[in-house]
Amino acid sequence: MSDEPPPSRPRALLPDLAPWRTSADFRRLWVAGLVTNFGSFLTFVALPVQMKELTGSAAAVGAIGAVELIPLVVFGLYGGALADALDKRKLIVWTEAGQGLLCAALLVDATVPHPAVWPLYVVAALSAALGSVQRPAMDSLTPRIVAHEHLTAAGALNSLRWTVGGVAGPALAGVVVAYAGLGWAYAVDLVTFAASVALMAGIAPSPASHEAAKPSLRSIAEGGRYAWSRKELLGTYAVDLAAMFFAMPLAVLPFLAEELHADWSLGLMYAALPAGSLLVSLTSGWTSRVHRHGRTVVFSAACWGLAVAGAGLVRNVWLVLLLLVLAGACDMVSGIFRAAIWNRTIPDELRGRLAGIELLSYSVGPQLGQVRSGGMAALTGVRTSVWAGGALCVAAVGLLAAGLPKLMSYDDRTNEHALRMRSARAEEIPPAPPVTAS
Repeated sequence: MSDEPPPSRPRALLPDLAPWRTSADFRRLWVAGLVTNFGSFLTFVALPVQMKELTGSAAAVGAIGAVELIPLVVFGLYGGALADALDKRKLIVWTEAGQGLLCAALLVDATVPHPAVWPLYVVAALSAALGSVQRPAMDSLTPRIVAHEHLTAAGALNSLRWTVGGVAGPALAGVVVAYAGLGWAYAVDLVTFAASVALMAGIAPSPASHEAAKPSLRSIAEGGRYAWSRKELLGTYAVDLAAMFFAMPLAVLPFLAEELHADWSLGLMYAALPAGSLLVSLTSGWTSRVHRHGRTVVFSAACWGLAVAGAGLVRNVWLVLLLLVLAGACDMVSGIFRAAIWNRTIPDELRGRLAGIELLSYSVGPQLGQVRSGGMAALTGVRTSVWAGGALCVAAVGLLAAGLPKLMSYDDRTNEHALRMRSARAEEIPPAPPVTAS
């Protein structure tokens, strides 16, 4: 046992800043991500609002998720293979620049006298493709620039970065779109992409591991076989996919705000989910002391579904906002521990391809969820779409927990893959120089 006194309760809740203090590249990547996330959430709100204004259709808004689905699947898997085979920094920088160009296209479409609908779908599809190539490279870069024992803390700090932008971006977007127009939201996003490219260009090169396979269908299949052999990994993917497919309510939020006679609350609704995530991130010091990661993933995903179901049942807009905050908090807890399992157990030479599979679980799920919620809202009503989706999420997560005992029993202190990775990372650290007497 350690001789160090336990930290005080307030200090124990604060985020662990060890990754920030020890890695300059992590700091640079973190700041760049914060900047670009802030702008991206402006577009995240503006795009469905513009679609709603142009079409007035919940199904048309939900179809944004449909056009993003194929690029997410194809480029997520291939992007993971590219992340293993190429320099990760170059992939990140070039895809970030491409996202900036797509944002410029949205700005042009929003400012012409008669905006068209089809460019919104085209940009959504291309943006999904670029994001699918970039995300595996970013996820697989973190374990290279952060010490193994700091990976859970790094995941919590990355979540904090995302949620700060997720709270500020949508809240500001609601004001900007309402009072300044859609064009201003896209313009600010374009500026943030330029700033993030400049920051990411300063990260040290991160070439492919010498064991990494060249990108091909065979190498993608190798990653798939590895994932299939790891039932606890499969469990994290399946639980997240179910939670997002059944209970992601974002596509129908503009219609929910209208049905509650609270159009002013739309920006707050979009901000509520990341606000809950932010609360968890700001008090994430406890996460490094949790070891039964699998159970935590399952329980928090079920609580996400319960909170979303409640948001569809209540009629008071403030209660809806509170329940969405709670849902966001539960989703963040699940995300932190999914990332902890991934980062602590996957070998470096497979990390990009497995990150591509991870991308499918936490990106394809929400896209399919948009299609489900939008289509179900058109058939049964907005509120039914929300509460029924939450209830189905709880049922699906319960069935997965019953069928995946390895996920429920996962413990990072005893899991063979976690122990192997811990040992491998320890061997990479050069021994400390001997201490000589003065």
